[in-house]
Amino acid sequence: MKGRLLWRLAKLLEGAGLVVILVGVFWSISLGLGERGLESMAIEFRALAAGAGMFAAGWLLERALGSR
Repeated sequence: MKGRLLWRLAKLLEGAGLVVILVGVFWSISLGLGERGLESMAIEFRALAAGAGMFAAGWLLERALGSR
């Protein structure tokens, strides 16, 4: 039961990380189209860092649990 709950947490982290990256990219595009290039790059970098961190945490948790 505990392993199943941790596996779901890992998948939730992975999914949330991908969503954060996607939202950051779209936000960056909208800022870039509005001639706010530097702010656009800053938002994209933060979103990529946060999303990648969440995805990596989920991936590492899933790897630590072993295959399902």
